[in-house]
Order: sequence, then structure tokens, then C-alpha cells
Amino acid sequence: MKNQNSMNRSSIRGISLSVVIIFSMILILIPNNSYADEIDAKGIGLDETVIITLENNSKENIKTVRMWLGENLNFKSFKTEKGWVGDKTPQGVIIFTSSETIKIGESVKFGIKTDEVDPIINWKALDEKDQIIKTGVVKSSKLSSVNQNPTIISNENYENSGTSIFSDSTFRIIPDKPNSDSTIRVTGDQFGANQKFEFYVDLQKLGNFITDEQGHFITTMQIPNLQKQERVDFKIISYDGAEKKLSIRVGEDENRIPNTQNFKLTVEGIPNISNRGDIIEIFGKGIPNTAITAKIIDPTNNAINTRIAEVDNAGNWKMEEGINIPYDAVFGKYGVIVDDGRNQILKNWEVKTDKTILIKSAKIMFDAGDLIKLNGTVLPNKILELILEDSFGDEMASEIVEVDESGFVEFQYQSIENDDKEGTWTLIATQEKIKEFIYFGYDELPIIPINIEFDKSNYQTSEDATISFIGKPSEKLTMIIITPAGNILGNDIIIQLRADGKGEHNLELESFSSGIYTAVVKKGNSQHSETFSVGLQTGSGNIEAQITQTEYQVGERILVLGNTNPNSLLEGVLIDPNGIEIKRLEIASNNVGIFTEERFKIPVKGTTGLWKIVISSGSNSKPIEFNVFSTEISRGMIVTVPEKVEQGDLIKISIIASHKTSITIEIVDESGNIIDKTLTCNTTKEFICETFWPVPKDMALGKYIIKVNDAISSGQATVEIISN
Repeated sequence: MKNQNSMNRSSIRGISLSVVIIFSMILILIPNNSYADEIDAKGIGLDETVIITLENNSKENIKTVRMWLGENLNFKSFKTEKGWVGDKTPQGVIIFTSSETIKIGESVKFGIKTDEVDPIINWKALDEKDQIIKTGVVKSSKLSSVNQNPTIISNENYENSGTSIFSDSTFRIIPDKPNSDSTIRVTGDQFGANQKFEFYVDLQKLGNFITDEQGHFITTMQIPNLQKQERVDFKIISYDGAEKKLSIRVGEDENRIPNTQNFKLTVEGIPNISNRGDIIEIFGKGIPNTAITAKIIDPTNNAINTRIAEVDNAGNWKMEEGINIPYDAVFGKYGVIVDDGRNQILKNWEVKTDKTILIKSAKIMFDAGDLIKLNGTVLPNKILELILEDSFGDEMASEIVEVDESGFVEFQYQSIENDDKEGTWTLIATQEKIKEFIYFGYDELPIIPINIEFDKSNYQTSEDATISFIGKPSEKLTMIIITPAGNILGNDIIIQLRADGKGEHNLELESFSSGIYTAVVKKGNSQHSETFSVGLQTGSGNIEAQITQTEYQVGERILVLGNTNPNSLLEGVLIDPNGIEIKRLEIASNNVGIFTEERFKIPVKGTTGLWKIVISSGSNSKPIEFNVFSTEISRGMIVTVPEKVEQGDLIKISIIASHKTSITIEIVDESGNIIDKTLTCNTTKEFICETFWPVPKDMALGKYIIKVNDAISSGQATVEIISN
């Protein structure tokens, strides 16, 4: 009985073990993904190239696709559909991503090239949360081979008519020393627009291409195996038989660099954040003596520019021209896809701004005599100062604006032909402690001038002065420091600007004595200077200050003269009749205690009444009061002449205009007869002009009218000629 029980227990254990083994076999035989039919993957290939199609039949949207090969196999290149980008990791995995997901019933295609014929490719699809939807493998089915170059056509809309090839039509091969049986890029300019051309090597046709609306093209061709090193003719032939030829010596296949693994594609120079107006310089490394293509995409994932660059013998490449971020660029995420034919790299950056002053010129260049216009947005409900300087740094116009709640501002200046100086002009916009420079050309294209700015105006000797520079990208500037006594301090300081045209320098002030210094930065014949002070203290003692007039008109500038203790730091505040602070400035006295200040100006739309400027330092202060009146000029002129003038005397003619302008003057009698029309007068930057007219000794007695005119306004006054 005992034996029987033992046998029963053994049988039960045997049955249990069998169940476990069978269950384990079932687990092994069941695929590791129970949704086997949720994503359909198919591959069609030719030799080393495979086109993989993934069709989404799952319940999740596909956001990311990863592909990898088995051991000892490598990806050589890949292509994606529009909207998808790929990145090859150091582990050999290609990660494809898109801003748009692949929804149920949709599909996506990828082109893969490996270093082995008919490769088996592993793949993994992930959802928007990076959760695996399915993992699988693809083995491609055969595609019939093609023995000739494919026809490479970027635009099917072409019209073969008119001149096709001009004397200045040019094209080039990249790389410029290609090898036999290799892929090349061909680019050209100044060909007939929207025309179809054929591309040959000697007598063998390699393919077709179509030019764009500017007669430009970029295409790819495959050089056949020429067996030996020889010089061949690359030819572009048009529909009418015209041709353009380029003779190049083609190297042998064995002369190529055998191992490209040591030259991985890299991209550098892309910042995380850029601002409007910035220039981004792109460079990197790649396979020597090849070429790369860079495609720039905007926030909507549309390609807005494509460029190519050659990789030199050392494996370095750089775009000949930087990426200019326009002043009207849409804010958002931008990207550049760099492709060397084997790998692709996507680099992103964001265009946004931390600038509060966004003003731009209506034109890059204004012609002489044009009405110059600039507009933009600034902080609302705050005072804005605008100063227009010509190419010599002379102030042409200025305005203090009380910005409304919209934040929109507009600035205009009527230029005068043959009077204003051509060159690069600058509008300096200052609001609170923020300053921006806006450049444009007057009667010639603008260049980027040199500008220097300190982070503040007065420092202690224990501090470092942070100096910001603006100039041409990547150029070197020279800076010198001039002491309060007028001597040059130390050696020249070399400033290397970055690729965006900006640079900084920290100036150590530990050895500086108290006083007012000047920093002068130079490049060639161009220079710019700024003053700064070191070691000045508040609490200046008694302050004496005065202005040069007892009353001012709106829009007029104020000159303040004064003296106090030497090397003192003062503060000046301009206040309107309502008690509103219009402008606050730091003012420094020199080594003998004298100070001058001419940066105060009444706004063009300022309130009339009793204004004041308060100069203070510590507990000491000096208020200065003055009246402001309005000329009430609106597209007109105020003309002032004496009431009576004797025969043989001079008539003084004073004119106040509403803008800077050139004025013609006529002397007319009471019958309307013109006595003289030869007088002219140009207004100053304060819109004022004065001139004189000599009264003939035999001029008829009576009343005469002085008429003044410019292009948009006029005015007149009456004078009586009496006997002497």
C-alpha cells in the first residue's frame, strides 16, 4: 500500500512537471508582442538599400521609430519623409521622430542603406509617451535592378524656351576632386529659369535636372566606374543644344579614404536661443573631401533654405554664409538638418526675444531726400528716448515719446538731398535702462558699425566693468583706455567678436584712480568711444547749476552747466508740470568739479507750463525751474520779421518749422509781384533757420510780404519799408 501511494505521488509529480514544461513551451512559442498584426512592416530592397513601410493598425499613434542592425553591420545613410527627422546614435541605432504622429490607418516610409546586401533590420515603434507599441524585424523583398542613373528632377513644371545658357552661367562639382564610381553634388547659377537640362560625363548621360525661378539648381549624380584615373568633361546640355563644360581629373576608386568610421558627422555653432537680427554660424566635422547639405526648417516644419558646404581634407566644414535671423522672423522652434549622404543630424534652436525694444527700419536703405521711417513696439506707458545719428555720429534728430498703452511707436525724419551725409545711420532707442541700436543705410547700403556699451556709468575700484561690443561677425577690435589726464592707460586691448558680431570684456578697475575715463574702440578708420567713471562718491557738497535759457519750446534740448566738489557723482531728474519724471541721468563732475549735461530734452508732445530739473548728490540738491511753451506748429511754419525796416537796411527773417527741411523764400509786393526769389534756408536740428535780405536803397516804400515754402508746408509775414 505504501508502494502504491508512492507510485501515485510520483505520477502526480510527473503530471505536474509535464504541465509546467508544456506551459513553458507555450510561453516560449507565443511571440513577445501579443499585438502581432497591429503594425504592418514591409521592406522592398535593391542591393544595400531598403525602403521600409510601416502601416499603423494599432490603437495607439506612432511618435517614434527606432531601427538597428545585427552585429558587424552598419548603416551607411537614411532618408525620411517630409516632417520626419532621424538621428544616428553612437550605438548604431537610428531614431526617427516627427512633430506629427502616425495615426490609425496611416503609414510612413523610410529609406535605409547599409553596408551589406539584403540586410535584416530590427525595428521598434513607440507612442507619444515613449511606450513600446510593437517590436519586429524586416527582411526586404527584391526589386529589379536599374542600370542607369535615375532622372533627378526637383520640379516638373518647366518650360524650354528662350536662352538656356549664358556667358556667366557657372556650375561646380562637390567635391572638386571626385572619385570614380562615387556620388557627387552638382550646383549652378545663372542658367535659364525653369528649364530642363541634361548632365553628361563625356558622352555618357548621367541624369536630368530643372532650374528654379532664379536659374539656380542643386542635384546629385553618380559617376560611373571609369576604371582608371583620367580627366573627363562634365557637361550640361540644354534643350537647344547649348552646353557648359567643366574639365576635372577623376581619381581612382582605391584612392578614396577606406575607413569613414573615424570621421563622424558633427554640427556645431547652434545656440539654444537666438534673437531676431542674430547671425548663426554653422560648422562641424565630416568625411574629408565630401560635401554636406544643410536644410533649415521653420516652426511649421517647412524647409525655408537649403545650403551646401564642402568638407576639407582635415574633415572640417563651415557654411560660407551664416543663417541670418530676420527682424520679422516668426518666434518659435527652428531646426537645421545636416546630411552627408550617410547620416543625418537634426539640431534645433528657439527664436525668441528678451528684448523689450523691437524697432525696425521700413527699408534697409533710404535714398537721399526720402522720408525716413522706423516703427515697432516698446514697453507701454513708459517714456522712450529716440536719437537719430548720421554716419559721422552727429545727431540729426531726437524725440522723447510718452508711449501709450499699445506700446507702438513710430519715428520719422525728412532727409535733405545734398545736405545729409550718406552712410550707415543709427537710431538709438532708450527706455528706462535698456538701450538698442537700429541701423539702416542712407544713400548707400549699411554696414555694421562699431558700438560699445558699459553695464553702468560709475564703478568702485573693487568692481569690474562689463563692456559689451557690437561689430562685424568674427572681427577683431582694438580698445584703449584714456585717463582723466588724457593719457593712454596700459596696452591696447584686443576684443575678438563672436560669429554673431557680439563680444564682451571685463575690465579690472583695481588699479584705477578716481576720475572720468574714456574707452575708445577702433577697427580700421572706424571708432566709437564711451565715458565711464571710477571711484566717484555721492555727497558732493554745495551744488551750483544753471541752464542757458529761461524758457524753452516743446522738443527743445536743455544745456545744464554747473560745478561742485571734484570727482563727485550726481543725479539729474527732468520733471514736467504734473510732477511726472521724464528722464533720470547720472552726472559726474571732473577733477576740478565742473560738470555739463545736454541729454535733457522736452518731449515734442510735452505739457506746457513750469518744468524743473533737480540736480542732487546725497543730501545736497539744486532745483532749476523754467517755462515750456508750444509753437503749435502743425505742418506749417512761423515766420518772424521786423515790423518796419529802413531803405538800405537788412531784414532779419527767422523761421520755425515743424521738421528738418529746406526752405525757399520770396519777397512779394502788395500787388503780388515777386521782387526776389533767390533766398533759401536749411533748418537746424531744432527746426530753426535764420537769414537776411538787404533792402535796396531805392526800394519803393510800402508793405511787402515774406513768403516761405518747403515741400509740404508754408508761412508768411509782412514788413513795411520806410525811408531812411
